[in-house]
Amino acid sequence: METNIANPKSEALDPKSQILNPVFHDPKHHIKIYQGDCLEILAAIPADCVDLIFADPPYFLSNDGITCHAGRMVSVNKGEWDRSRGPDANHEFNRAWLAACQRVLKPHGTIWVSGTAHIIHSVGFAMQQLGFKLLNDISWVKPNPPPNLSCRYFTHATETIIWAAKSRKSRHTFNYKLMKELAGGKQMKSVWQIPAPERDEKRFGKHPTQKPVKLLERILLAASNEGDLVLDPFMGSGTTAIVALRLRRMALAIDRESQWVQLTLTRVARELICVTMTGVSFQSSLDLRTSFVDRSGEQAHRKQMTLSARLVHRECKYFFVGTDEREVVYSVAAPSLEEAWKLFESSPKSGCSIISIIKTETEIYLAQ
Repeated sequence: METNIANPKSEALDPKSQILNPVFHDPKHHIKIYQGDCLEILAAIPADCVDLIFADPPYFLSNDGITCHAGRMVSVNKGEWDRSRGPDANHEFNRAWLAACQRVLKPHGTIWVSGTAHIIHSVGFAMQQLGFKLLNDISWVKPNPPPNLSCRYFTHATETIIWAAKSRKSRHTFNYKLMKELAGGKQMKSVWQIPAPERDEKRFGKHPTQKPVKLLERILLAASNEGDLVLDPFMGSGTTAIVALRLRRMALAIDRESQWVQLTLTRVARELICVTMTGVSFQSSLDLRTSFVDRSGEQAHRKQMTLSARLVHRECKYFFVGTDEREVVYSVAAPSLEEAWKLFESSPKSGCSIISIIKTETEIYLAQ
Protein backbone atom coordinates (compact mmCIF):
# COMPACT_ATOMS: atom_id res chain seq x y z
CA MET A 1 0.00 0.00 0.00
CA GLU A 2 1.42 3.33 -1.04
CA THR A 3 0.20 6.12 1.17
CA ASN A 4 1.33 9.58 2.14
CA ILE A 5 0.26 11.65 5.10
CA ALA A 6 2.86 14.38 4.92
CA ASN A 7 2.07 17.25 2.56
CA PRO A 8 2.13 15.76 -0.94
CA LYS A 9 1.38 17.88 -3.97
CA SER A 10 -1.82 16.86 -5.66
CA GLU A 11 -1.37 16.15 -9.34
CA ALA A 12 -5.09 16.59 -10.03
CA LEU A 13 -5.17 20.02 -8.37
CA ASP A 14 -3.14 23.23 -8.58
CA PRO A 15 0.25 22.41 -6.97
CA LYS A 16 0.93 26.09 -6.32
CA SER A 17 -1.84 26.36 -3.75
CA GLN A 18 -0.87 25.39 -0.21
CA ILE A 19 -4.57 24.89 0.51
CA LEU A 20 -4.48 21.74 -1.61
CA ASN A 21 -1.97 19.79 0.43
CA PRO A 22 -3.98 16.80 1.66
CA VAL A 23 -3.45 15.34 5.11
CA PHE A 24 -3.80 11.92 3.50
CA HIS A 25 -3.16 10.78 -0.06
CA ASP A 26 -3.23 7.21 -1.32
CA PRO A 27 -2.52 7.38 -5.07
CA LYS A 28 -3.02 3.63 -5.52
CA HIS A 29 -6.61 3.75 -4.29
CA HIS A 30 -7.22 7.37 -5.37
CA ILE A 31 -8.16 8.74 -1.96
CA LYS A 32 -7.46 12.31 -0.85
CA ILE A 33 -8.49 13.79 2.49
CA TYR A 34 -8.22 17.50 3.23
CA GLN A 35 -8.52 19.40 6.48
CA GLY A 36 -9.79 22.95 6.13
CA ASP A 37 -12.69 25.15 5.11
CA CYS A 38 -14.60 23.48 2.29
CA LEU A 39 -15.24 26.79 0.53
CA GLU A 40 -11.51 27.53 0.31
CA ILE A 41 -10.62 24.03 -0.86
CA LEU A 42 -13.48 23.79 -3.36
CA ALA A 43 -12.46 27.16 -4.83
CA ALA A 44 -9.01 25.72 -5.62
CA ILE A 45 -10.33 22.57 -7.32
CA PRO A 46 -10.65 22.70 -11.13
CA ALA A 47 -14.15 23.13 -12.53
CA ASP A 48 -16.06 20.23 -14.09
CA CYS A 49 -14.03 17.37 -12.54
CA VAL A 50 -16.36 15.63 -10.04
CA ASP A 51 -18.92 12.97 -10.99
CA LEU A 52 -20.94 12.76 -7.77
CA ILE A 53 -21.16 14.77 -4.55
CA PHE A 54 -22.67 13.62 -1.29
CA ALA A 55 -23.07 16.39 1.27
CA ASP A 56 -24.29 16.20 4.84
CA PRO A 57 -24.02 19.89 5.83
CA PRO A 58 -24.60 21.35 9.30
CA TYR A 59 -28.26 21.16 10.31
CA PHE A 60 -27.90 24.18 12.65
CA LEU A 61 -29.55 22.23 15.46
CA SER A 62 -27.18 23.13 18.31
CA ASN A 63 -29.58 25.46 20.12
CA ASP A 64 -29.11 24.20 23.71
CA GLY A 65 -32.12 21.87 23.42
CA ILE A 66 -32.39 18.23 24.50
CA THR A 67 -32.91 14.91 22.78
CA CYS A 68 -32.92 11.21 23.65
CA HIS A 69 -29.96 8.93 23.04
CA ALA A 70 -29.74 5.30 24.23
CA GLY A 71 -32.67 5.94 26.55
CA ARG A 72 -31.05 8.96 28.21
CA MET A 73 -31.73 12.68 27.95
CA VAL A 74 -28.78 14.41 26.29
CA SER A 75 -27.98 17.83 24.85
CA VAL A 76 -28.52 18.37 21.11
CA ASN A 77 -25.39 20.55 20.91
CA LYS A 78 -22.88 19.00 18.53
CA GLY A 79 -20.34 21.78 18.25
CA GLU A 80 -19.88 25.38 17.20
CA TRP A 81 -19.98 24.26 13.55
CA ASP A 82 -23.65 23.27 14.02
CA ARG A 83 -24.85 26.43 15.78
CA SER A 84 -27.43 28.49 13.90
CA ARG A 85 -26.53 32.02 12.84
CA GLY A 86 -30.11 32.91 11.91
CA PRO A 87 -32.17 31.87 8.87
CA ASP A 88 -30.72 34.47 6.49
CA ALA A 89 -27.09 33.71 7.33
CA ASN A 90 -27.75 29.97 7.28
CA HIS A 91 -29.31 30.24 3.82
CA GLU A 92 -26.42 32.30 2.48
CA PHE A 93 -24.03 29.65 3.74
CA ASN A 94 -26.04 26.98 1.91
CA ARG A 95 -25.99 29.04 -1.29
CA ALA A 96 -22.23 29.52 -1.01
CA TRP A 97 -21.20 25.89 -0.60
CA LEU A 98 -23.79 24.66 -3.12
CA ALA A 99 -22.47 27.13 -5.71
CA ALA A 100 -18.92 25.92 -5.00
CA CYS A 101 -20.04 22.31 -5.47
CA GLN A 102 -21.93 23.17 -8.66
CA ARG A 103 -18.78 24.65 -10.17
CA VAL A 104 -16.69 21.50 -9.66
CA LEU A 105 -19.39 19.08 -10.85
CA LYS A 106 -19.06 17.71 -14.36
CA PRO A 107 -21.81 18.87 -16.77
CA HIS A 108 -23.74 15.65 -16.19
CA GLY A 109 -22.74 15.19 -12.53
CA THR A 110 -25.18 15.03 -9.61
CA ILE A 111 -25.28 16.04 -5.97
CA TRP A 112 -27.05 14.38 -3.03
CA VAL A 113 -27.73 16.47 0.09
CA SER A 114 -29.09 15.04 3.33
CA GLY A 115 -30.89 17.03 6.00
CA THR A 116 -33.81 17.38 8.36
CA ALA A 117 -36.59 19.96 8.14
CA HIS A 118 -34.33 22.43 9.94
CA ILE A 119 -32.13 22.88 6.85
CA ILE A 120 -33.37 20.86 3.86
CA HIS A 121 -35.92 23.45 2.69
CA SER A 122 -33.20 26.09 2.53
CA VAL A 123 -31.03 23.67 0.56
CA GLY A 124 -33.83 22.97 -1.93
CA PHE A 125 -34.58 26.66 -2.41
CA ALA A 126 -30.89 27.47 -2.88
CA MET A 127 -30.66 24.75 -5.52
CA GLN A 128 -33.56 26.33 -7.40
CA GLN A 129 -31.91 29.75 -7.17
CA LEU A 130 -28.64 28.36 -8.55
CA GLY A 131 -30.22 26.52 -11.46
CA PHE A 132 -29.79 22.91 -10.35
CA LYS A 133 -32.16 20.34 -11.85
CA LEU A 134 -34.08 18.68 -9.00
CA LEU A 135 -34.40 14.93 -9.68
CA ASN A 136 -35.82 13.31 -6.54
CA ASP A 137 -36.37 13.88 -2.87
CA ILE A 138 -35.64 10.67 -0.99
CA SER A 139 -37.29 9.96 2.35
CA TRP A 140 -34.81 8.00 4.45
CA VAL A 141 -36.86 6.16 7.08
CA LYS A 142 -35.10 5.20 10.31
CA PRO A 143 -36.66 2.03 11.79
CA ASN A 144 -35.69 2.85 15.41
CA PRO A 145 -35.70 6.65 15.85
CA PRO A 146 -35.22 8.20 19.30
CA PRO A 147 -38.48 9.10 21.05
CA ASN A 148 -39.73 12.68 21.27
CA LEU A 149 -39.24 13.67 24.91
CA SER A 150 -41.62 16.64 24.92
CA CYS A 151 -44.54 14.53 23.67
CA ARG A 152 -45.71 17.58 21.71
CA TYR A 153 -44.56 16.46 18.25
CA PHE A 154 -44.48 13.36 16.10
CA THR A 155 -41.29 11.34 16.54
CA HIS A 156 -38.70 12.43 13.98
CA ALA A 157 -38.23 9.21 12.00
CA THR A 158 -37.01 10.45 8.61
CA GLU A 159 -34.43 12.57 6.88
CA THR A 160 -34.79 14.00 3.38
CA ILE A 161 -32.11 13.56 0.74
CA ILE A 162 -32.37 15.82 -2.29
CA TRP A 163 -30.90 14.45 -5.51
CA ALA A 164 -30.12 17.09 -8.13
CA ALA A 165 -28.17 17.43 -11.38
CA LYS A 166 -25.77 20.28 -12.12
CA SER A 167 -28.12 22.04 -14.56
CA ARG A 168 -31.36 21.59 -16.45
CA LYS A 169 -29.33 20.38 -19.46
CA SER A 170 -27.64 17.57 -17.53
CA ARG A 171 -28.07 13.96 -18.62
CA HIS A 172 -27.45 12.37 -15.26
CA THR A 173 -26.27 8.84 -14.51
CA PHE A 174 -28.92 6.51 -13.09
CA ASN A 175 -28.27 2.78 -12.89
CA TYR A 176 -31.93 1.88 -13.23
CA LYS A 177 -31.54 -1.87 -13.81
CA LEU A 178 -29.36 -2.31 -10.74
CA MET A 179 -31.80 -0.37 -8.56
CA LYS A 180 -34.70 -2.43 -9.89
CA GLU A 181 -32.78 -5.59 -9.10
CA LEU A 182 -32.09 -4.40 -5.56
CA ALA A 183 -35.78 -3.60 -5.18
CA GLY A 184 -36.79 -7.18 -5.95
CA GLY A 185 -37.66 -6.69 -9.61
CA LYS A 186 -39.80 -3.59 -9.11
CA GLN A 187 -39.01 0.06 -9.66
CA MET A 188 -37.23 1.38 -6.58
CA LYS A 189 -39.33 3.91 -4.69
CA SER A 190 -38.12 7.16 -3.19
CA VAL A 191 -38.82 5.90 0.35
CA TRP A 192 -35.81 4.04 1.72
CA GLN A 193 -35.89 2.18 5.02
CA ILE A 194 -32.29 1.84 6.11
CA PRO A 195 -31.11 1.27 9.72
CA ALA A 196 -28.79 3.64 11.55
CA PRO A 197 -25.03 2.91 11.41
CA GLU A 198 -24.19 -0.55 12.71
CA ARG A 199 -22.03 -1.02 15.80
CA ASP A 200 -18.97 -1.96 13.79
CA GLU A 201 -19.17 1.34 11.88
CA LYS A 202 -18.66 3.21 15.16
CA ARG A 203 -15.95 1.02 16.67
CA PHE A 204 -13.30 3.75 16.35
CA GLY A 205 -15.60 6.60 17.40
CA LYS A 206 -18.78 8.17 16.12
CA HIS A 207 -19.87 11.41 14.56
CA PRO A 208 -23.13 12.95 15.89
CA THR A 209 -24.69 12.92 12.39
CA GLN A 210 -22.93 9.80 11.05
CA LYS A 211 -24.63 8.20 8.05
CA PRO A 212 -24.84 4.41 7.60
CA VAL A 213 -22.66 2.63 5.07
CA LYS A 214 -25.75 1.05 3.46
CA LEU A 215 -27.20 4.48 2.68
CA LEU A 216 -24.05 5.65 0.89
CA GLU A 217 -23.72 2.34 -0.90
CA ARG A 218 -27.16 2.77 -2.45
CA ILE A 219 -26.45 6.37 -3.46
CA LEU A 220 -23.12 5.59 -5.11
CA LEU A 221 -24.45 2.47 -6.83
CA ALA A 222 -27.45 4.40 -8.14
CA ALA A 223 -25.71 7.43 -9.60
CA SER A 224 -22.03 6.65 -10.27
CA ASN A 225 -19.82 4.06 -11.91
CA GLU A 226 -16.46 2.46 -11.14
CA GLY A 227 -13.66 4.95 -11.59
CA ASP A 228 -15.85 8.01 -10.96
CA LEU A 229 -14.68 10.78 -8.64
CA VAL A 230 -16.84 11.19 -5.53
CA LEU A 231 -16.61 14.32 -3.35
CA ASP A 232 -17.79 14.88 0.22
CA PRO A 233 -17.34 18.50 1.43
CA PHE A 234 -18.48 17.69 5.01
CA MET A 235 -16.98 14.24 5.47
CA GLY A 236 -17.54 13.82 9.24
CA SER A 237 -16.60 10.21 10.05
CA GLY A 238 -15.56 9.48 6.46
CA THR A 239 -18.37 7.11 5.44
CA THR A 240 -18.44 8.45 1.88
CA ALA A 241 -14.72 7.80 1.43
CA ILE A 242 -15.05 4.30 2.91
CA VAL A 243 -17.88 3.36 0.54
CA ALA A 244 -16.12 4.91 -2.47
CA LEU A 245 -13.06 2.78 -1.69
CA ARG A 246 -15.13 -0.40 -1.43
CA LEU A 247 -16.97 0.32 -4.68
CA ARG A 248 -13.82 1.27 -6.63
CA ARG A 249 -14.60 4.96 -6.92
CA MET A 250 -12.08 7.75 -6.40
CA ALA A 251 -12.69 9.80 -3.25
CA LEU A 252 -12.02 13.40 -2.25
CA ALA A 253 -13.21 14.34 1.24
CA ILE A 254 -13.00 17.56 3.27
CA ASP A 255 -13.56 18.50 6.90
CA ARG A 256 -12.23 21.36 9.00
CA GLU A 257 -12.38 19.60 12.39
CA SER A 258 -9.24 17.64 13.31
CA GLN A 259 -11.30 15.25 15.44
CA TRP A 260 -13.24 14.01 12.43
CA VAL A 261 -10.19 13.95 10.17
CA GLN A 262 -8.47 11.64 12.66
CA LEU A 263 -11.54 9.39 12.85
CA THR A 264 -11.68 9.18 9.06
CA LEU A 265 -7.97 8.33 8.85
CA THR A 266 -8.46 5.49 11.32
CA ARG A 267 -11.43 4.07 9.39
CA VAL A 268 -9.62 4.36 6.05
CA ALA A 269 -6.52 2.68 7.49
CA ARG A 270 -8.67 -0.22 8.63
CA GLU A 271 -10.06 -0.62 5.11
CA LEU A 272 -6.65 -0.53 3.47
CA ILE A 273 -4.90 -2.88 5.89
CA CYS A 274 -6.30 -6.39 6.18
CA VAL A 275 -4.79 -8.73 8.75
CA THR A 276 -5.70 -12.42 8.71
CA MET A 277 -4.92 -14.69 11.67
CA THR A 278 -4.99 -18.47 11.42
CA GLY A 279 -4.82 -20.64 14.54
CA VAL A 280 -3.12 -24.03 14.29
CA SER A 281 -2.26 -26.79 16.73
CA PHE A 282 1.46 -27.47 16.97
CA GLN A 283 4.18 -28.96 19.17
CA SER A 284 7.71 -27.70 19.66
CA SER A 285 10.77 -28.35 21.79
CA LEU A 286 13.02 -25.73 23.32
CA ASP A 287 16.80 -26.15 23.27
CA LEU A 288 18.12 -23.97 26.07
CA ARG A 289 21.69 -24.33 24.77
CA THR A 290 20.95 -22.70 21.44
CA SER A 291 22.87 -19.49 20.85
CA PHE A 292 21.38 -16.94 18.51
CA VAL A 293 23.74 -15.70 15.83
CA ASP A 294 23.40 -12.43 13.98
CA ARG A 295 23.78 -13.45 10.32
CA SER A 296 23.03 -10.03 8.88
CA GLY A 297 26.69 -8.95 8.58
CA GLU A 298 28.87 -6.47 10.38
CA GLN A 299 27.21 -3.53 12.11
CA ALA A 300 29.27 -1.13 10.01
CA HIS A 301 27.67 -2.46 6.83
CA ARG A 302 24.12 -2.20 8.03
CA LYS A 303 21.93 0.39 6.40
CA GLN A 304 20.49 2.77 8.92
CA MET A 305 16.86 3.71 8.45
CA THR A 306 14.79 6.39 10.13
CA LEU A 307 11.05 6.04 10.24
CA SER A 308 8.52 8.75 10.89
CA ALA A 309 5.10 7.29 11.42
CA ARG A 310 1.75 8.30 12.83
CA LEU A 311 -0.26 5.96 15.05
CA VAL A 312 -3.82 5.86 13.73
CA HIS A 313 -5.23 2.82 15.49
CA ARG A 314 -4.55 0.66 18.53
CA GLU A 315 -6.72 -2.35 19.33
CA CYS A 316 -6.81 -5.27 21.73
CA LYS A 317 -8.95 -8.16 20.49
CA TYR A 318 -10.01 -11.52 21.95
CA PHE A 319 -10.85 -14.65 19.93
CA PHE A 320 -12.97 -17.35 21.63
CA VAL A 321 -12.25 -20.88 20.38
CA GLY A 322 -15.04 -23.44 20.80
CA THR A 323 -14.51 -26.81 22.53
CA ASP A 324 -16.50 -28.76 19.94
CA GLU A 325 -15.93 -26.70 16.81
CA ARG A 326 -12.23 -26.03 17.51
CA GLU A 327 -12.53 -22.76 15.62
CA VAL A 328 -13.13 -19.13 16.49
CA VAL A 329 -16.82 -18.85 17.41
CA TYR A 330 -16.74 -15.27 18.68
CA SER A 331 -14.36 -12.31 18.54
CA VAL A 332 -14.55 -8.90 20.15
CA ALA A 333 -12.39 -5.83 20.76
CA ALA A 334 -12.14 -5.07 24.47
CA PRO A 335 -9.74 -3.39 26.91
CA SER A 336 -9.42 -6.50 29.11
CA LEU A 337 -10.20 -10.22 29.25
CA GLU A 338 -12.88 -9.59 31.89
CA GLU A 339 -14.68 -7.12 29.64
CA ALA A 340 -14.35 -9.46 26.65
CA TRP A 341 -15.86 -12.31 28.67
CA LYS A 342 -18.82 -10.15 29.70
CA LEU A 343 -19.46 -9.26 26.06
CA PHE A 344 -19.20 -12.93 25.10
CA GLU A 345 -21.72 -13.95 27.78
CA SER A 346 -24.22 -11.40 26.44
CA SER A 347 -23.72 -12.50 22.82
CA PRO A 348 -25.72 -15.11 20.84
CA LYS A 349 -22.70 -17.43 21.14
CA SER A 350 -22.78 -17.49 24.94
CA GLY A 351 -24.04 -21.09 24.94
CA CYS A 352 -20.88 -22.38 23.24
CA SER A 353 -18.30 -24.20 25.36
CA ILE A 354 -14.93 -22.43 25.11
CA ILE A 355 -11.61 -24.26 25.19
CA SER A 356 -9.28 -21.28 24.77
CA ILE A 357 -9.13 -17.53 24.24
CA ILE A 358 -6.56 -15.89 21.98
CA LYS A 359 -5.57 -12.30 22.63
CA THR A 360 -4.06 -10.08 19.92
CA GLU A 361 -2.77 -6.53 20.18
CA THR A 362 -2.59 -4.48 17.01
CA GLU A 363 -1.13 -1.09 16.27
CA ILE A 364 -1.47 0.50 12.82
CA TYR A 365 0.92 3.23 11.76
CA LEU A 366 0.86 5.25 8.57
CA ALA A 367 4.29 6.31 7.35
CA GLN A 368 4.91 10.02 6.95
